[in-house]
Amino acid sequence: MGIVLKQSFRNTVIIYVAFAIGGINALFLYTRFLTDEYYGLVTYLLSTANILMPLTAFGVQYSIIKFYSSYTTKIEKDKFLSSSLLLPLCIAIPVAIIGNIFYEQISSYLSIENPIIKNYTFVIFLVAVATAYFEIFYAWARVQMQSVFGNVIKELFTRVLVMLLLVLVSLKIINAQQFIYILTAAYFVRMIIMMLYALKLYSPKFTFEFPFNFSEVLKYSLYIILAGSAGAILLDIDKFMIPQKKAIELAAFYGVGVYIASVIEAPGRAMSHILQPLTARAINENNSEEVVSLYKRSSINLLLICGLIFLLINVNLQQLYLLLPTDYSQGVMVVLMISFAKLFTMFLGNNGAIISNSKYYKILLPYGIAMALSVYFLNDWLIDAYGMNGAAISTLLVVFIFNCIKLWYVKKKFGILPTTGKTISSLVLILVLFGVFYFWNFSFHPIINIILKSAFLTFLYLFLAVKMNISKDINDLIYKFVKF
Repeated sequence: MGIVLKQSFRNTVIIYVAFAIGGINALFLYTRFLTDEYYGLVTYLLSTANILMPLTAFGVQYSIIKFYSSYTTKIEKDKFLSSSLLLPLCIAIPVAIIGNIFYEQISSYLSIENPIIKNYTFVIFLVAVATAYFEIFYAWARVQMQSVFGNVIKELFTRVLVMLLLVLVSLKIINAQQFIYILTAAYFVRMIIMMLYALKLYSPKFTFEFPFNFSEVLKYSLYIILAGSAGAILLDIDKFMIPQKKAIELAAFYGVGVYIASVIEAPGRAMSHILQPLTARAINENNSEEVVSLYKRSSINLLLICGLIFLLINVNLQQLYLLLPTDYSQGVMVVLMISFAKLFTMFLGNNGAIISNSKYYKILLPYGIAMALSVYFLNDWLIDAYGMNGAAISTLLVVFIFNCIKLWYVKKKFGILPTTGKTISSLVLILVLFGVFYFWNFSFHPIINIILKSAFLTFLYLFLAVKMNISKDINDLIYKFVKF
């Protein structure tokens, strides 16, 4: 796990700096410098683009991770990477043509409940295309075992730009409409930067010839494109469906709640950048011992790290919402429910990478479709009944049920589970400290409360985790800085 922890640590630092900037944007700048309607609009446009992105990318970003390490000659690698840039055009060009022909009908349909959406519908496609090619070039860099720079661009670039743009909005140098247009252009700038970096790491001789196993690559891409689209639907369908049923402002309130809870998965996102290509290589080399090691160690490490973040968020939640405009407090239960969903997902470690990079990847298609349909129909029912809390309930239910299915499937096909003797210890530690700290507050200003409670909780959590020897990797990392 040396290279995993090394690059994961760097990526985690980058992601948390990005989350800090994004948190300032989401919690304080957006809520004060854009109206709730425009904040909801931005949330809706970006979420809908994320749903469309996997389809636009044609699953190529996953194919690069899976197949690149299987090629042994530069000629075949060049053929493979060249075809990887062409495949997304098979989707993007027809979608662009159809979207242009039926733009009026599409934009009118999407804006029935909230007319503000109509004039910005084209942004969805543009951001989806730019993001798709960014992910392709990022995967290109990751298979060279270089994930840090791409992570900086992915996580920091747009967040820093958003902060600057929101300041410009507050100074009335630009208006809300110009904010959206400049942000759209920024996604293309980000894509170009990633492209140049990827080509610097590995510059192929571009060709229109296909690799020897192109039919296998194409079949994998077709399967994974639908599975990837279903996964994106689970992540962003809530923010797409809420404005179709309720006022678009609720998408902003819900988006803030989801953003707060999403901080929990930052270490998982950081670790996945290097875990995915390592898992693919271990499977391609039939190194079952390495697969088992990556599975178990990623699970306990992520459960321990993300468990602390889960606690820091939820024991401080009431105080945090006191710092926001009153209407946003409607998202308190959203944060709690999505937090549980995120923590359970982190417990799975590299479960998804094992499936997607193995010969059993085809199961992801029915799995993804079932998951997407489940969350759609649950949302359709629960948003009407409980508003944005209903969306959070549906996400929690679907994540819990389908993650259990993934655990069972990997156990059935590979004979392994992510649990170790320390898994129960970690869960008990999280639950006990949650019960101790949740109802305890200082009688100070919310910011002072958050700082003091977080300091006490973090020290106690790390002290107990080290003494219980839950994770050797985490202990070794902590002992580099402090001795208990």
